[in-house]
Amino acid sequence: MRSYVPGYQLRVPANLEEALALLAESGQPWRPFAGGTDLMVLLEAGKLPHTRYVSLWGLDALTGIIVSEDEIVMRALTTYAQIRAHDVLAAEFPLLGAAARETGGIATQNRGTLGGNIANASPAADTPPALLVYDASLDLVSVRGARRVPYAAFHTGYKTMDLAPDELIAAVRLPRRRAWTRQDYRKVGTRRAQAISKVCFAGALAVDGGVVRDVRLAFGSVAPISMRALRAEDAIRGKRLDSSTVAAAEGALLRDIAPIDDVRSTARYRATVALNLMSRFLTMG
Repeated sequence: MRSYVPGYQLRVPANLEEALALLAESGQPWRPFAGGTDLMVLLEAGKLPHTRYVSLWGLDALTGIIVSEDEIVMRALTTYAQIRAHDVLAAEFPLLGAAARETGGIATQNRGTLGGNIANASPAADTPPALLVYDASLDLVSVRGARRVPYAAFHTGYKTMDLAPDELIAAVRLPRRRAWTRQDYRKVGTRRAQAISKVCFAGALAVDGGVVRDVRLAFGSVAPISMRALRAEDAIRGKRLDSSTVAAAEGALLRDIAPIDDVRSTARYRATVALNLMSRFLTMG
């Protein structure tokens, strides 16, 4: 059953300050509406629970990609299409571009936003594993001020976040100048395009003299939140990438992840695919 559209309100603020003031109002809360690619699906299905929304689309303070010597700042309304088209992101953060290419179709990539993808808090989202690999941080803003949190600490459980009701994600920051020897991004879904992931993987290795000096292994759809496989990373870091190291990482990964059975897949399948994706990455030339 479709939603009754006249039962919803959408305010269009002139600037970020006005948007934050609306979110801070007492009483029935206002909720942010960015690209709307997730919310419109719920609206069409008659399952959009809240009725009062603040449109963020087009706000200058939330728009644009800023490159400095030390970092890249992607403001919250940065779209997947903009990520794909950005030369510095493509050169230095290829996993994020790969995730953007895997997200929906062209229409979704033109409208869907990075901030909205994060705030939707789906464990099956495509960009979070890449953000975890790149040690992203988030700028959060409200009428009370601004704060910065590591992205790795932002999602606290299934659909729960370190984000107050009156706060917005203003920007995503990626530190530059980290040299990775090898990077890979893989998404496994029911079909080759426009699918929700059954398992999503992003990995990066820094190898020096045959020894792994640093490693990031991140997954989606294998736990209540997108997560780094910290035990598997510890089994690899400081070691040579031989068969015994890979075997140790595989054993550790099974202790890191907690896949479930749902309508898209089974826990057993997800665990098997996660192992295969990681092992392939560790042994690729």
